[in-house]
Amino acid sequence: MVLLAAAVCTKAGKAIVSRQFVEMTRTRIEGLLAAFPKLMNTGKQHTFVETESVRYVYQPMEKLYMVLITTKNSNILEDLETLRLFSRVIPEYCRALEENEISEHCFDLIFAFDEIVALGYRENVNLAQIRTFTEMDSHEEKVFRAVRETQEREAKAEMRRKAKELQQARRDAERQGKKAPGFGGFGSSAVSGGSTAAMITETIIETDKPKVAPAPARPSGPSKALKLGAKGKEVDNFVDKLKSEGETIMSSNIGKRTSEATKVHAPPINMESVHMKIEEKITLTCGRDGGLQNMELHGMIMLRISDDKFGRIRLHVENEDKKGVQLQTHPNVDKKLFTSESLIGLKNPEKSFPVNSDVGVLKWRLQTTEESFIPLTINCWPSESGNGCDVNIEYELQEDNLELNDVVITIPLPSGVGAPVIGEIDGEYRHDSRRNTLEWCLPVIDAKNKSGSLEFSIAGQPNDFFPVQVSFISKKNYCNIQVTKVTQVDGNSPVRFSTETTFLVDKYEIL
Repeated sequence: MVLLAAAVCTKAGKAIVSRQFVEMTRTRIEGLLAAFPKLMNTGKQHTFVETESVRYVYQPMEKLYMVLITTKNSNILEDLETLRLFSRVIPEYCRALEENEISEHCFDLIFAFDEIVALGYRENVNLAQIRTFTEMDSHEEKVFRAVRETQEREAKAEMRRKAKELQQARRDAERQGKKAPGFGGFGSSAVSGGSTAAMITETIIETDKPKVAPAPARPSGPSKALKLGAKGKEVDNFVDKLKSEGETIMSSNIGKRTSEATKVHAPPINMESVHMKIEEKITLTCGRDGGLQNMELHGMIMLRISDDKFGRIRLHVENEDKKGVQLQTHPNVDKKLFTSESLIGLKNPEKSFPVNSDVGVLKWRLQTTEESFIPLTINCWPSESGNGCDVNIEYELQEDNLELNDVVITIPLPSGVGAPVIGEIDGEYRHDSRRNTLEWCLPVIDAKNKSGSLEFSIAGQPNDFFPVQVSFISKKNYCNIQVTKVTQVDGNSPVRFSTETTFLVDKYEIL
């Protein structure tokens, strides 16, 4: 079977969405689709029509046609089976089989078509697998959210620090028998009580503004600005309000950890003219009593060239994976060259890679239920006691070559029972009373720190502490697929390049 193109068109032959699996110009595909309605004979039942060069295999869908264009020597039975799968995919993304609905979801359909056919040959996938492959979260969105949460935590820590400074300044002034200092530079020393509260809040929240030097109080005449010291209880109330909303004031090393998290998410500083981005995402589901229910890992190498003189290059790939990943190259990449020599280059060596755009040149996939492949095992043991539950949680790193950063193990808690009583803990924790969760935070898990435990007690039942969710990010990939060398097509001269590797979590649950 050699599938040339898959398209959805109107009964007049107008292409709404079309995906070509071989090199084909837009004019040719539009010409083939425009000629398609003229080839059908009215009054007869058809599943395909042929011309001198191609075969059309089609299926009517209300006012539209789902059309596959194949070579004449392809297997018609396989073509019909593939056509049925294409026809089932379209209603998954479109609520109605109408032209405007198809156009609105055209990119979703193209991505789904790519999962069905690769390089003109049918992939062994079903509808459920296609849905799983296409539902991929945005890595950039996750990075943005992680950076934003880090900035929010740092801002809250700065707020608490400034609140403590204000409290200390007020106590020092009272201890020395002086009046509490006011704030100058606001245009007037007469400030009402309401404005005073606003000034305190503004000083705490806007951490980016420079500190305003305190102005000495005027010796003569009463001044309402001196009420700023009398309102010191508002600072205490503000801090108490943060605590009541679930913000646990933690040790000062949290600020250090969050700044390190920002460094992990930051892009590389020295980006060469040839830059590779190696990204892997893992989806894993385990049972609470042991056993891996499902583990899927998707990886991709993205190439970005910023100088057109390096457009004609080849990537030397070193694949040390022993877990049985499935590799797939881009349709424009020479697959035979990659299979025989592990080189990624274009089919036409005279052409160049696109400049100033990210191009996916190689992707891989691993799906398994083998427990030994789990990168980080989590063991949660809730046991009932007289006053509720004693919960013991352990982690163990099974892949010694990995280094996991910013690991957060989130345990759900029963609502309305208060904060947990922490016994022993490796690392740090956060209790979120609004979401009823306990977050076990570990800055780094590696071969030197491959196991740890947490013990706490709280009222509840064993089922209240599941599902346990895990998130992390790593600068080392799981499948040991790396680009070791980049050379020019002409002369095989080496080219300087940079690499950015990211291994992160899409979903990691213990049910």
